[in-house]
Amino acid sequence: MNSLQNNFLIAMPSLKDPFFERTVTYICEHNDEGAMGLVLNQPIDLSLASLLEQIDIETSNPELDEVPVFAGGPVGTDRGFVLHTPQEGWRSSLQLSDEVMITTSKDILSALGTDRAPSQFFLALGFAGWEAGQLEDELAANSWLTIPADADIVFNTPIKDRWEKATAQLGIDVWQLSNEAGHA
Repeated sequence: MNSLQNNFLIAMPSLKDPFFERTVTYICEHNDEGAMGLVLNQPIDLSLASLLEQIDIETSNPELDEVPVFAGGPVGTDRGFVLHTPQEGWRSSLQLSDEVMITTSKDILSALGTDRAPSQFFLALGFAGWEAGQLEDELAANSWLTIPADADIVFNTPIKDRWEKATAQLGIDVWQLSNEAGHA
């Protein structure tokens, strides 16, 4: 099996699942036991400042009122995940690529909005999860396209443009694709 860790799953236009329609998902882990990823373009009605207040973390940075929190997926929505540019020193961190780390410990949250924070970050509640073989079945059913992950899409691309920018990297017009397979 080829691991899709550090790749994007791009929802095909034909995928009509209410949670995953027109999404880009960063695959954080993929092995024989299954896969785990974070949806990058499903903001929820919660700012980072509000989230920090709810979990009793003091912040005085007014810019955090403008930082969205995302629905990373429908599983474990009470768990937080921070994708960020590489920076050591956080408990429960894992380097996913030269450009992206994931941290699941609360210690990073108190640093967000301060000079101790990673230079760029993305915060999600919940994750997308697949059991062993499930993601491979969905790929075979033409529900998803895959491309190597691009940190620019994770950290710099406006939310509303992430699916389009990811599909543009395929070099084709995704709207011309069919979810039907055939033989010539």
